[in-house]
Amino acid sequence: MAIEGPLRELGIHDVFQLLDLSRKTGRLRVTSALRDNEGAVFFENGRVIAAGIRSNPHPLGEVLLKAGKISEADLERARAEQAARGSRQRLGEILVAHRAVTPRELERHVRAQIEAVVFELMSWQEGFFRFEEGDVGDAPTDFVGSISTESLLMEGARRIDEWARIAPRIAHMGMVPVLASLDDDHPSQLDLLPNEWAVLAMIDGVTDLRGIAERLGRSDFEVARIAYGLVTTDVIEVRPPEPQRFDGLGDDDAGHHLARARGAMDGGRYEEALAAAGAAVSAAPQSADPRLLLARALTALGRHDDALEEARRAAAAEPARGDVQRALGAALVRAAALDGAIAAWQHYLVDSAGAEDATQVAELVEAAARLRDGVGALNGV
Repeated sequence: MAIEGPLRELGIHDVFQLLDLSRKTGRLRVTSALRDNEGAVFFENGRVIAAGIRSNPHPLGEVLLKAGKISEADLERARAEQAARGSRQRLGEILVAHRAVTPRELERHVRAQIEAVVFELMSWQEGFFRFEEGDVGDAPTDFVGSISTESLLMEGARRIDEWARIAPRIAHMGMVPVLASLDDDHPSQLDLLPNEWAVLAMIDGVTDLRGIAERLGRSDFEVARIAYGLVTTDVIEVRPPEPQRFDGLGDDDAGHHLARARGAMDGGRYEEALAAAGAAVSAAPQSADPRLLLARALTALGRHDDALEEARRAAAAEPARGDVQRALGAALVRAAALDGAIAAWQHYLVDSAGAEDATQVAELVEAAARLRDGVGALNGV
């Protein structure tokens, strides 16, 4: 019998505790429409043995390569052998057999992968979970042991507390680190640990913290914690990412179409705005700005479902932008998706602390929460 429900009614921590206490064996699937993401955790007798997430699959070979534990030649040889065997043997087992990596090193990295996925899922406040009991002999992992669910919950709680300490200086992983300006107060030499030097060496003024974590094969939490230490010691500074703007003057570029769309919106010519914004999206499909304007035009024309879809695409294109999350929250409210709206606006408040409309958005969060709870009480839920 499956156990399922919305995370709003039973939080992910409670789900993990339930599976731990009842010593369940099976697969827990967690989905989030707001994040357009999905994760899976495999349990055996209440302990975690494997985990994966769609947004960051953490290929084991690439993680070991980035960590400097294996070479390109080691990885290519192992992949070729795995392909020749029809993927019947796991990549990690092949690398250990070739002595490219030790069993202990393999276990450490696979365990870190599992923990990263679990801690990511523990941060989700909205979504849906489903646990299906049954054999997990085919769980996708090179991990030969298991992890105590209780220890994961304790570490998750500790990380939540540490994220709260980090957040005032590192608002989100989309922040871009840059080297701080030197002055007379700076020491002539830096006394940094190897993992701090590794992060510092990746700073180019363009790559955000999430990109650095991916390149190093390390978790977001580890890189954020290192960046926090470098910021507090004035070694680096962090800046919000530059929005992808278009100011061109040609007839075929996104900037021209955006200017037309904005002028049409200001003049109440919504059909014209819709056409111009659509042309801007075609010219710059990876930018959030054209999709935000398209969502505004669709909303003005009463096409709220289509507007929500464009707002979601804008959030997928540039999730770190506060104005995108604010617009997504408004679109979700119009679609009566109050949980998603609350989550998007809370994201905005974290990313845009001190913004002029932060108080107004906070009030909207409270109002939406009261409405959601009131509707639930009215329906006896």
